[in-house]
Amino acid sequence: MRIALYQPDIPQNTGTILRLAACFGVGVDVIEPCGFVWDDRRLRRAGMDYLELAQLRRHESWTAFLGNRPAGRLVLLSTRADAPHFSFAFRPDDILLLGRESAGVPDEVHDLADERLRIPMVAGARSLNVALSAALVLGEALRQTDGFPAPIPGQAAPPWRTAGDR
Repeated sequence: MRIALYQPDIPQNTGTILRLAACFGVGVDVIEPCGFVWDDRRLRRAGMDYLELAQLRRHESWTAFLGNRPAGRLVLLSTRADAPHFSFAFRPDDILLLGRESAGVPDEVHDLADERLRIPMVAGARSLNVALSAALVLGEALRQTDGFPAPIPGQAAPPWRTAGDR
């Protein structure tokens, strides 16, 4: 499982997503250009010391990302999608693609996605914060694929794992 960020605008959200991914052992692809300088203090503040743990790949453009794209379906989270994320059957090699906070993704990126999903919300709500969207959908994807990290030795296994699991 990976998360791909298309030209992120807000360093705090990018840092938060990098921290999220580091905590769950999920790789992140950042598709540039970013709307901020990469060494922004706000990125470091949100990501804290987890940035060093993140499995990060930076791509200079959408074209560069496509040329080096890992195997797996490109699953776009979009307010323009019809299918809700919870009814989708995720696979362990899916790439969750999130667009820019200010504009989502352009039509060419939207059209190239293998799947398009939305997070259902109440009428009148436009969208969630991109980091919250990443966490919500990643959690569902990891639950479905049993992709959460194994328990730390000495700790009780989470209730969703059976004795035969990892």
